[in-house]
Amino acid sequence: MPDKVLGGRYIIQDKIGTGGMAIVYRGIDNRLGRPIAIKTMLPQYAADPSFAARFKQEAQAAAALQSPFIVSVYDWGKDNDTYFIAMEYLRGTDLKSGVRKHGALDCKKVAQIGSQIAQALSVAHRHDIIHRDIKPQNIMVQPDGNIKVMDFGIARAKNSHLTTDNSVLGTAHYVSPEQTQGKPLGPTTDIYSLGIVMYEAATGVVPFDGDDAISVALKQVNEQPVPPSARNPRVDQALERIILKCMQKDPKNRFQTAEEVFKVLRDYLAGKMNEVNNATAQMPVMATNAVSPLNSTTALPHIANGATQNRKSATHRAQLRAQEDEKRHKNKVIAGVLGGTLVLIAIIVALVSYFMGQGATQEVPNLLNLTQQEALMKIDNSNFFQRGTVKEEFSSTVEKGKVIDQDPDAGHKVAKGTQINIVVSKGAEPAADVTVPDLKGKSPSEAEAILSQLGLKSQAGDSVNSDDVEVGKIAAQTPAAGTTAKAGDTITYQLSKGPNEADVPNVVGKTEDEAQAALTAAGFNVSVQREESNKPEGTVTKQSATGKLARKSTVTITVAKAPSQVSLSTLVSKGMDATEASQKLSDAGFGVRVKRQPDALVKKDTVISFPDKAKKGQTVTLVVSDGLPLINDSH
Repeated sequence: MPDKVLGGRYIIQDKIGTGGMAIVYRGIDNRLGRPIAIKTMLPQYAADPSFAARFKQEAQAAAALQSPFIVSVYDWGKDNDTYFIAMEYLRGTDLKSGVRKHGALDCKKVAQIGSQIAQALSVAHRHDIIHRDIKPQNIMVQPDGNIKVMDFGIARAKNSHLTTDNSVLGTAHYVSPEQTQGKPLGPTTDIYSLGIVMYEAATGVVPFDGDDAISVALKQVNEQPVPPSARNPRVDQALERIILKCMQKDPKNRFQTAEEVFKVLRDYLAGKMNEVNNATAQMPVMATNAVSPLNSTTALPHIANGATQNRKSATHRAQLRAQEDEKRHKNKVIAGVLGGTLVLIAIIVALVSYFMGQGATQEVPNLLNLTQQEALMKIDNSNFFQRGTVKEEFSSTVEKGKVIDQDPDAGHKVAKGTQINIVVSKGAEPAADVTVPDLKGKSPSEAEAILSQLGLKSQAGDSVNSDDVEVGKIAAQTPAAGTTAKAGDTITYQLSKGPNEADVPNVVGKTEDEAQAALTAAGFNVSVQREESNKPEGTVTKQSATGKLARKSTVTITVAKAPSQVSLSTLVSKGMDATEASQKLSDAGFGVRVKRQPDALVKKDTVISFPDKAKKGQTVTLVVSDGLPLINDSH
């Protein structure tokens, strides 16, 4: 069973132990991520509807008990044929194993454990829950020394049959006298068992032992326990009185509430003196003890010599009276023997009835999964039971018209004339309408969590291109958001694989407005940067992408702007060689035109003048000296 998942969330990891009715595993709650203990009912019990119904009732009852000294029950359920309870995972060892390993505990530790058990029982009793199986095996001692009480109510089902395994014998060691006799039980039955648990913790042994469950239970009814201090001299009288009061045979002579036990133990731990009266109830006469008077002798009075006839007569009458008294005494003894024997027989019958489940009653038949008509006919044909109420409830597991529950449960022994109430399936409950949520932009895990809370299922479809949803997020869904679905319906989602590709239009040479319109129409975003150019101002001189590109991508265009004026004196100067000046202007982006003119004052082929400023791309005129002018000789 390890790695199996129960209820869709509880992962079984490894087995912790096996009890009389169940196997306990360590596991984890995959929804909350916390460690848990998972108790699964053994198959031979799970097949019995009465055990299954009680398992459910007990799990629900235990879940209502909130105490630091009671194991927490989180959930219960059925997965196929497996009934399970998810509960708090406890670390530590059970008290039985601890006493076996370490022997008798210190008196203060016994009182501390007893007071915590009493607090747990007080909570249970306030909820009208009687544990019925308080024993050290059901007390977990945690690493911090505090205890947790386990298995509330489970003993009720387990003890309805007597087996020869150790679990039932172990229960017999701690069972109360009234429980063995099948009498009505109250909180004091748990107090008796608590007394035995403290007795064993204080001495290292149980007060009553025997070869089988019945012999031990007989001792619970008939024998007084050996005082704990006689078994362990370290047990002080104050604790001994508390333990023995818990173990009184008559429930009226015990502490009447678990709260009372807690307060007495609390005072003991605080060193306060607390008077505890142990009123010992008279025990039933056992046949072995009642026989002994038959072997006793009666002493006759001494007769003196020379006694008169009257004295002889008186003596004779006295002897006759003595004989009559002895005869009456013997008759009383015989009656006592018979009475003791009858008491013993009655106790044995009660014990056998308690452990074997026998009696002058009949077991309630199993009506589950029968049709309503079949169930009612079975009740009528029994000539023992009577029809009770018939109710209808929805069921997702049992078809319409068949019995899904009954009260009393199957297997219970009841008196003649008991009414059997049944619940009949109305079929699966119609699924509630659910508004489909908008999943666009959500991750798959986010979507599954949202749908799960609404009772909807999810599945992934084929991925699609999307211009506005990033890759890996949900781009589309079916049914659409805002529509109506039924609980349990499946919502199919499609993840985005990004936008489609498109051809990037060539916009070089176009005006800025023309370029933006063309790129936007093709499905691209546009970014504009400007650059001085000798191209016409406002026209596109270049673009960042060509060919194919994913839609919604950004294409950057460069738009020409008029060049700014430059001070030419930063490039050339008067008297500079004309060739050098032309080259510098050309390198700076200017066109150059050379105008030559004679100048007697400026060296030939050097710059005479140039404009102060010019825009890049413009043509600059350099006036260059052509040397001395020609002289005309008129002579």
